[in-house]
Amino acid sequence: MRLMPILTAALVSVSLYFLIFERETVLAIAQVGPSEETADETGETGPAPVSVVVETSQAQAVDSAVVLRGRTEAARQVTVAAETSGQVISEPIRKGAFVEAGALLCKLDPGTRQSTLEEARGRLREARARLPEAQARVPEARARRAEAAARLAEAEARRTEAEARLDEARINENAAARLSEGGFASETRLANAEAALASARAGLTSAEAAVEGAQAGISSAEASIEGATAGVEAARAGIQSAQAAVAAAERELDRLTITAPFEGLLESDTTELGTLMQPGSPCATVIQLDPIKLVGFVPEADVAKVETGAMAGAELSSGERVQGPVTFLSRSADQATRTFRVEIEVPNPDLAIRDGQTAEILIGAEGRSAHLLAASSLTLNDDGDIGVRAVDDADIARFHRVSVLRDTVEGVWVTGLPDSLDVIVVGQEYVRDGVPVAPTYREANG
Repeated sequence: MRLMPILTAALVSVSLYFLIFERETVLAIAQVGPSEETADETGETGPAPVSVVVETSQAQAVDSAVVLRGRTEAARQVTVAAETSGQVISEPIRKGAFVEAGALLCKLDPGTRQSTLEEARGRLREARARLPEAQARVPEARARRAEAAARLAEAEARRTEAEARLDEARINENAAARLSEGGFASETRLANAEAALASARAGLTSAEAAVEGAQAGISSAEASIEGATAGVEAARAGIQSAQAAVAAAERELDRLTITAPFEGLLESDTTELGTLMQPGSPCATVIQLDPIKLVGFVPEADVAKVETGAMAGAELSSGERVQGPVTFLSRSADQATRTFRVEIEVPNPDLAIRDGQTAEILIGAEGRSAHLLAASSLTLNDDGDIGVRAVDDADIARFHRVSVLRDTVEGVWVTGLPDSLDVIVVGQEYVRDGVPVAPTYREANG
């Protein structure tokens, strides 16, 4: 009962052995006979040509495209946060609502901030009032210096006059002393000359004291000028400080109102009424979906095919098809995947496209010359290279390596072939390079 399966298995094994390992011998046995041998010009016989079916393929210009798998991404997304502390006093807006740029999202209790602002404004008014007073001291100090300079000039004139009188008194005293020694002048005259000399010396001392006093007055006046100028600068600094305090108080009041930075949709509820917020506490998340971005990652082998401004199309997971230009292509590869980020901007006026949807992206590239062949016509050579076998002008089989450009329903687009080629579409697995064939032609894609 078990003998037949064993014999059947043995016959199948032997058949497979001969078909795989002794293929040439089997083909040679199958081709024996006068009608299956051919003779060359010298009269020697050779293997009969193998019958194959051939199609003549012509190269066509096809639009090339880089195919990516990516996702949709909001054009902008921001979480609006508080910049100061306070209790929320506004009613919340629910997520999904559309908000315009500048729309109120959260409002905080002002507390004593308005009083702080009024106090800062009062200090500013006071500081501004001090400035005219300080500025008025400068001309007054300068007038005092001019007066002191006039007194100094007068004192120096008096000193010059006193010096002249002293010189005259010395001459008179000297003359009187000599005349008195010769008996030509009385003692009274000598005494009067000596008294005049002492008086001249006293006058010079007084004039010099007046000059020193005038110089001291000038120094005091100059110090007053410097003090008045410093007072003006201090008044101006006080004004600037008060202005800064007012600006800080006004900015603090502005921070109580948290608004939308751009128009978009609320991705979360705004903060609930009565919540105590601190600096950095989130108020709401706003996203902008029109336009929306398609984000993909281009392999480094295809990055040279993509250019900014190139048109791209995409099919979303919902089946919707969109298109738009490439707006960004990264110059730096992702360290983990060695791919380059690419962004495509597409319109989304009805906001039907959501953030994070899967998308099949095709980015247009420069057209190339390619052949459209049936996938079954592709084969491998002994080195494992993918290609096709074709018939040359002498009806000899030749292997041509190809690069697959795109796989479609109609067939496979391949490059690396001449503009016109007779491709073996049936029987290519039974021939090798240099084997003669007997081609039967049929129309392409027939």
